[in-house]
Amino acid sequence: MDWRQVETDNCSVARALAVVGEKWSLLVLRDAFNGLRRYDELRRHLGISDAVLADRLRTLVAAGVLERRSYQEPGRRSRVEYLVTAAGWDLQPVVVGLLQWGDRHLGDDAGPLVEVRHRGCGGAVEAVVRCAEDGRVLTPAETQLTPGPGLRLRPVEG
Repeated sequence: MDWRQVETDNCSVARALAVVGEKWSLLVLRDAFNGLRRYDELRRHLGISDAVLADRLRTLVAAGVLERRSYQEPGRRSRVEYLVTAAGWDLQPVVVGLLQWGDRHLGDDAGPLVEVRHRGCGGAVEAVVRCAEDGRVLTPAETQLTPGPGLRLRPVEG
């Protein structure tokens, strides 16, 4: 398949980037993965402006990555917290992959800020591309693009 001939108007990468392709979106998601749920916690931890945080939260909620849930502490008014949805957790390998790429290629001399470990055995976790049939981890040379049902070819020029 010649990638230059593929029409990319319906590209899933582009659609995903429309939701999480902005720096603050992934950082909000990172913090939500790590247990920060409340607006004030996120704003303080990220050092982000109210306008940007509100926009990112609206986008992530609209896309089904986070969900809003009301809570109320005794004697206080009702407030909202943000919980990671199943669709949001599907992005965990992406965030872990970015973390590991950053550690490998842009890391601090002192070493990584955090390491992702298996809660069960304590072993290191890796974000990898794995064959769904035989379970093997694949190198880039072992993968290929094949036409899917949504593939459309660009009109022939000339």
